[in-house]
Amino acid sequence: MTAEAEVRRARLRVSVLVGVAITLVIAFVGGIAYLVMAQAQQTQVARELRYNTTYGVPDVAPRCAWVFVLEDGVLDQGVLAVPAGFPVRSDLDESAASGRSVSRSVSANGTEYEVLTTPGADGTTVQAVFDLRYQLADRSHLLLALGIAQLAGLLVAALIGLGVSRRAIGPLAEALARQRRFVTDASHELRTPIARAHLRAQLLAATVPDAQRDNLDALTRSIRGLADVVDDLLQSSQLGVLEGRPVDLADVAEAAVVGETERAAQRQITLSLEHPGHPLVVNGVETALRRAVDELLANAVRHTPEGGRISVGVAAADGFAELVVADTGRGFEAGEAARLFERFRGGEGGFGLGLALVREVVTGHGGTVEAVGRPGVGARFTLRVPLAGRADAGVPLGSGSPAAHRTELV
Repeated sequence: MTAEAEVRRARLRVSVLVGVAITLVIAFVGGIAYLVMAQAQQTQVARELRYNTTYGVPDVAPRCAWVFVLEDGVLDQGVLAVPAGFPVRSDLDESAASGRSVSRSVSANGTEYEVLTTPGADGTTVQAVFDLRYQLADRSHLLLALGIAQLAGLLVAALIGLGVSRRAIGPLAEALARQRRFVTDASHELRTPIARAHLRAQLLAATVPDAQRDNLDALTRSIRGLADVVDDLLQSSQLGVLEGRPVDLADVAEAAVVGETERAAQRQITLSLEHPGHPLVVNGVETALRRAVDELLANAVRHTPEGGRISVGVAAADGFAELVVADTGRGFEAGEAARLFERFRGGEGGFGLGLALVREVVTGHGGTVEAVGRPGVGARFTLRVPLAGRADAGVPLGSGSPAAHRTELV
């Protein structure tokens, strides 16, 4: 994903988070307001019912309330019209028989009623009914207002989120833009001197004795590799992503071993290569994969003492091209394996930036890299990248297949 896409995603993420936060605040405040209002109404209705059952008489109850009195089996409900379904005669009979209060909620006539039936004085039973239509209307109006506020809050949250994201992500976008400009400028400036050095090395190769030609060829390859790195930097800064092509990981491993042969020989390190004898093709950027394999091998050489051994093996396994670099160096504690790939890992003999770049290259190709080691015994780094085709060729490492080629250099 390009830097611009990452910045857009970051802005969108910040906007969404701010919008969600503001929306939740509005919903929380609105929910509290609704609960407080509903509780206050319930308290008021309960107070009205208790008052009416104590002091109310038929036809004299306050608005939206009715009082019914049962005395000696005779029901007094006054002369005014009462809602259909009232009084609730079963509650009157139950309260009269048990001497206890009975309360219930009744849905009727398109609204809600609260009904309280209690034993009254002088052997009477009183039932008070309260119509909740106005309270329910107030709640509906409050919910409507909260809904409108929520929609308005979403709009305001979106605007605030955009503003916050621009302020928060703006410096990052500017830093990325400056980084790309720097990489582009630096790449352009480096291409010319590198090209000149490469040309002079090629011209010099025609004049030096044969005994020095191998060293000069190695220098030419190193300059060419540096030019490839600069080209990759320039292309990535201009396009944001490098185009993948078929790459033979076996050839990459063989070139890495050849490049480290001289340094390994100087330290009397035995360097061996085992590969299946046929291409292991992956899709990727050859220069990036070459740098990753070079770094793994260079890391092994750095941490292997004189007289040690380093083995490099490539094979196909489970749809992946697998490259293993194993050494007899100083190794590391088991708990350090994950930290080896951190940038500039501290501590004595730290691994710096190289292994972090290896992980970035490998994960960018859809693969994995892992390390296993023991202190004083050695380390084993395994790099896996998906094969371009089916994994029906090649053999696992250490199988001893006759098709495998093994080269050992001292």
